[in-house]
Amino acid sequence: MPRALLDKVTRLLRDENGTSAIITAIALVALCGVVGLGIDAGMWYRTQRAMQNAADAAAIAAARDGSANYQAVGKAVAARYGFVNGTSGATVLIANGQPCPGGTSNCYSATVSQPGPRYFTNVLGIPAPNLSAAAMSASGQVHNYCLLALGTSGTSPALLANGAPKADLSNCSVYSGTDMTCHGNNLNADYADAVGTDNGCGNVSNNNVRPISDPYSALRTNIPTNTCGSYPQEPSSGKDPPLPSSNQLSGSRTLGNTKIICGDLQLTGDTTLSTASPGSVLVVENGQLDTNGYTLQTAAGSHLTIIFSGTAGSYTHAPTGGGTLTFQAPTSGVWQGIALYQDPTLTTGVDISAAGNSPTWNMTGVVYLPHSSVTLSGAVGSADVTDCFVLVVDNITINGTGAIEKHGGCAAAGVVMPTNTVGSIALVK
Repeated sequence: MPRALLDKVTRLLRDENGTSAIITAIALVALCGVVGLGIDAGMWYRTQRAMQNAADAAAIAAARDGSANYQAVGKAVAARYGFVNGTSGATVLIANGQPCPGGTSNCYSATVSQPGPRYFTNVLGIPAPNLSAAAMSASGQVHNYCLLALGTSGTSPALLANGAPKADLSNCSVYSGTDMTCHGNNLNADYADAVGTDNGCGNVSNNNVRPISDPYSALRTNIPTNTCGSYPQEPSSGKDPPLPSSNQLSGSRTLGNTKIICGDLQLTGDTTLSTASPGSVLVVENGQLDTNGYTLQTAAGSHLTIIFSGTAGSYTHAPTGGGTLTFQAPTSGVWQGIALYQDPTLTTGVDISAAGNSPTWNMTGVVYLPHSSVTLSGAVGSADVTDCFVLVVDNITINGTGAIEKHGGCAAAGVVMPTNTVGSIALVK
């Protein structure tokens, strides 16, 4: 290489002009990366906090709901915080029956997860972390009720017992939508839960409990369509016409899936019904079921639901007479567990003044009388091996020897019992 050219190359290599600009450019790139990472990290922190708030609120909401819809309730609450299950990579999991720190297993948990947002880190090729937050809420105790006095009419006490020395609701509980008062004996109920105040109706009293909604009212949408054109009633004087034969029952009868009686239904002899599978529905439209001193029973292996429906007016929508009702509710199907059902749209002609005596109730399943004022003076329950009887009323008075028996086998009878969660609902560690 010529000497002159070598000198020029040497001078070029030794020239430091522009070095700072190059170093600054390299440093700025690094600085932008650090600042960008810091911004995204701040976003991850904010997202994490929002997730925790969502998980806390969802766990509490699910525990407070306590119904079969608890998962939907918890997820809906998480969605209000911006975390919708299955959207933008978010996963929201709600579970019940979780082990609690205290050793019980009645806690609700909520877990929210989602990839962290990426802005500058996306340019830098740095993967986003998968953020998650979890919370657990204690739900209190779940109580199963054999006697549910809704108290929607405002009657207080909605549950009143005078004496009742033979009532035995052990392994079961009672609920009142207002106050409850028991004179003499406490019904031997495990828990007496009152929205108002309990006065001596259970082994353990809980006042000011959370009100619960009617658990069976939605079943009314399954009541068969009324096809009646008239409603014959029992004669009240010698001048009145007798009931037509279609409104009288005796002997052995076979029912299809649905049997609609227009007006009063009266037994004229002991009656045994063979039913369809999983059970038959006997609908009495604008009328009473008068046992008339006889027995209405189902054949072995048969199951029955009796429904009182119709319109408001001067009709009686209830069982009457001095006989006996002996049957078991279906253990599956639409009317699973329902023995006797008063349409909740009925508010008149629904009261029962001699439950357990006129007629005698030997039924297995739920007897649903949501707007009825019931006076219980005899023993109600079932001789069936499944041993399940649940009574739902507006308000009830239990006199003397009134008792609810045979209630321990509701699961085997297919009965979904009314429940409520009693106790504080709070986040736990």
